[in-house]
Amino acid sequence: MSKASKRTQVAVETARQTNLRLERAGVDIRGELFRAVLLFSILLGIVMLATLLIFVTVRGGPRLDLNLFTQMPSSVDTATSGFLPAIVGTVYVMLGTLLTIVPLGVSAALYLEEYADRNKWYNRVIEVNIQNLAAVPSIVFGILGLAFIVRGPLDLGFVAFAGSLTLAMMVLPTVIISSREAIRGVPSTLRDASLGLGATKWQTTWRQVLPLSIPGILTGTILAMSRAIGETAPLLLVGATTFVRFLPESALSGAYSAIPVQIYQWAVRPQEEFRVLAAAGALVLVALLLLMNSLAIWLRARYRREL
Repeated sequence: MSKASKRTQVAVETARQTNLRLERAGVDIRGELFRAVLLFSILLGIVMLATLLIFVTVRGGPRLDLNLFTQMPSSVDTATSGFLPAIVGTVYVMLGTLLTIVPLGVSAALYLEEYADRNKWYNRVIEVNIQNLAAVPSIVFGILGLAFIVRGPLDLGFVAFAGSLTLAMMVLPTVIISSREAIRGVPSTLRDASLGLGATKWQTTWRQVLPLSIPGILTGTILAMSRAIGETAPLLLVGATTFVRFLPESALSGAYSAIPVQIYQWAVRPQEEFRVLAAAGALVLVALLLLMNSLAIWLRARYRREL
């Protein structure tokens, strides 16, 4: 090989190495920039959340007393005004929601994961709709609840159970998706071993698959309830009143309110005392949400099994 050819080959190899180093440097710069953007987004969210919590604590902390939990709301005496009807109404609504979403959500997840034929068009349609419904705004479910539950076919009227069914429609896709993930996490070898020992499909599902997926199902259910307890717009459409001075008769009769609705009613009033009450109610609601999310984390850690 001539000297000119060797010089050309060395020059080409040097240029190639230089281009590779420049490409790697460019990738590193873009990667570090992307990482910095992610960290900034996380820090911004944490700062905004901390600012909100500090503001609500400073504003509503002095109003956290026994009257807030044991007294009726008042439009005159703000010193002793409370939101007992909203607490009782929230209990009715959340209990009805829980009793609705657990059997329906778990049953749907078991069917889709253990029994459904994915080649059938209607099963594919069901799966696509479940995924899409998880992203639908809550106000849409409020409109559906007003049209089909409060009025329309069910015609329950403006009662707490109508709010329960409306919220159940909203969070049911979340329960189904999380339950499916928990069921899918059970090893197929466990199913094969159970069937190989003579157990039926139902016995395998009931005694092997379902017990092992309970931690994930509980976590998804609690997180779904955490979303439901903070919703206001659907409840306003299905009859949750903004000012109630009496306890609801039952889940199927009588007017009712809820904690988010009561907070909204206090926040829109011009008097400063009611805004302090709204801040105190928001602080209680935030505490409930943090408690429910912490419970979900604890249950998942407590009942996780080595599969």
